[in-house]
Amino acid sequence: MDYLHYTRTKHYIKMKANLLLTICLMLLATISKAQEVAYQEYNLDNGLHVILHQDNAAPVVTTSVMYHVGAKDENENKTGFAHFFEHLLFEGTANIERGEWFKIVSSNGGQNNANTTQDRTYYYEVFTSNNLELGLWLESERLMHPVINQIGVDTQKEVVQEERRMRYDNSPYGRWQEQMGINLYKKHPYRWQTIGSLEHLASASLEDFKNFNKTYYVPNNAVLVVAGDIDIATTKKMINDYFGPIPRGEKIQRKTITEDPIAQTIKASYKDPNIQIPAIFAGYRTPKNTDREAYVLDMISTYLSSGKSSKLYKKLVDEEKKAVQVFAFNISQEDYGSYVIGALPLGENSLQDLLNEIDEEIVKLQTDLISEKDYQKIQNKFENQFVNSNSSIAGIANSLARYYLLYDNTDLINSEIEIYRSVTREEIKNVANKYLNPNQRVELQYLPGESTGK
Repeated sequence: MDYLHYTRTKHYIKMKANLLLTICLMLLATISKAQEVAYQEYNLDNGLHVILHQDNAAPVVTTSVMYHVGAKDENENKTGFAHFFEHLLFEGTANIERGEWFKIVSSNGGQNNANTTQDRTYYYEVFTSNNLELGLWLESERLMHPVINQIGVDTQKEVVQEERRMRYDNSPYGRWQEQMGINLYKKHPYRWQTIGSLEHLASASLEDFKNFNKTYYVPNNAVLVVAGDIDIATTKKMINDYFGPIPRGEKIQRKTITEDPIAQTIKASYKDPNIQIPAIFAGYRTPKNTDREAYVLDMISTYLSSGKSSKLYKKLVDEEKKAVQVFAFNISQEDYGSYVIGALPLGENSLQDLLNEIDEEIVKLQTDLISEKDYQKIQNKFENQFVNSNSSIAGIANSLARYYLLYDNTDLINSEIEIYRSVTREEIKNVANKYLNPNQRVELQYLPGESTGK
């Protein structure tokens, strides 16, 4: 090939690459614009925050309420209340007979559910849009007229006891998170799980439950989201009619609890009679969810241990065949986060062998910048997550409530992806050096055998 032809060919390839890059950037911009979620938000006089999202593409509407109460708001001698209320407040109201809640929803073709974390409790209904008023009435009833009596409390105690047995006590590896929390936190309420203590629930009085409801289930501690096929003006009137008369609650006094830094490795072990293969967990305390470094740690988690294409899975499971499974949990929370990596050994490989291999990959991350290819791969994953998170009305409703209540920034539903896009490879290296060190973690050996410890 002569030099002129080579130069022209090289120039053509470069032009083609630049054109492809431009098209990709335009496509990403188009996707971002197409995914933008329009919403209105305002407060009622009683302090209830309202967010409305109109999407008339399909005749579906989600009505949801998120309360700013979770396991971290409980008294350390009365744990499990937040999760217990997730169950209790389906028992009935002054205008809904006991046991009728789910029948009302299903007979009108709807779906409903609730869930609790250490930071918040979330209730929602999904109906066809002609049942919007029904959804609003149900949630206003839950807030204004709950019936909290001994029959309901005793019934739900049995339900929660069974859930504890199924999901924690009798489930393989069911108590690893509980044990990690106990060791990772010494002062903060994150040290106990949302299921709480059955002993605390059993010893609680009816008055204890009524006081919890009176304190936290008030309009000024909640956000109402209505999303889907709605008319804004009509919806606002309905909301004012159903929620406006509910009285404001007392201002909630929240404690700020600061943990001492972890300065040396915390070694712990727990025996689980439900398993045959041991596991190793390495847990690191990380920043609260609104901290920029929390976003960087999200990307580190994806790089190291998210899915079968991650560094640790490919190394330990696919290539070296030292592990049956590798898994990770990057838990972003309101006060602190935690990043936990775990693995199950294959054959004669020890838990320490796996931990050494995990550390080897972390040291690489702390020493060298990740490749441009790996960096782009992570970015692509977060772009996909961004698109998928806003792909359903129910998902949008949840995100709007969560960003408002736990991040104090509703518009993150549209702009959070920009934070991930702005994270650099240098930041990834620096944050790994700051948080992922052996002397800053809990090393939990989760072993077969008769249950030990708390």
